[in-house]
Amino acid sequence: AASRPYANEGPAPGGRARGGAGPERAPCRPQLVGADGSAQQRLAEAVLREPKEFKISIHLAASLPLPAERDHLRPRIDLIVFIIDIKSKYSLKNVEASLAHVDASFFLGKVCFLVTGVGRVNNCSIEMNAIWKLRDTYCSPVLLCELESEKIQATTAQRLLRMLQICAGHVPGVSALTFGSLMRSSADD
Repeated sequence: AASRPYANEGPAPGGRARGGAGPERAPCRPQLVGADGSAQQRLAEAVLREPKEFKISIHLAASLPLPAERDHLRPRIDLIVFIIDIKSKYSLKNVEASLAHVDASFFLGKVCFLVTGVGRVNNCSIEMNAIWKLRDTYCSPVLLCELESEKIQATTAQRLLRMLQICAGHVPGVSALTFGSLMRSSADD
């Protein structure tokens, strides 16, 4: 599956570039991975609608690995978001197969699982235990959302932007590993 950039957007109107008068920072780059292209698109659009003071370049892929012939052109990825549709077993299998192609260093706080469709519990094809097992196996946080709701889309986009900002190293004193540990410990409470 080819990675395709979704958008490249700069600071929000009226926002200042991060870092003051110093050199401009590289854009934050999330990679959204999931079998449902419409969920990826809705999520990417929600992220881009949110105000932010940094550039972002969102990349979409149905699955991993990405084609090797473009490795030399591929930009650094700051956060991988695996999108799992709770009503699709294929969605889970796709993510499970893709995980084998992720460099181990990403599991130090730069991977999360976004589970969609959680508002429709009656239509679930995936047991939540399978989701919790992924969380525990890969030491990566799980975000539950319903992308059909614009309010929840916005809240999810805000969470992802904050995670992305941390993973890209734009928050002084907070590393992706520290943040990931905090998210895991709060989920255990």
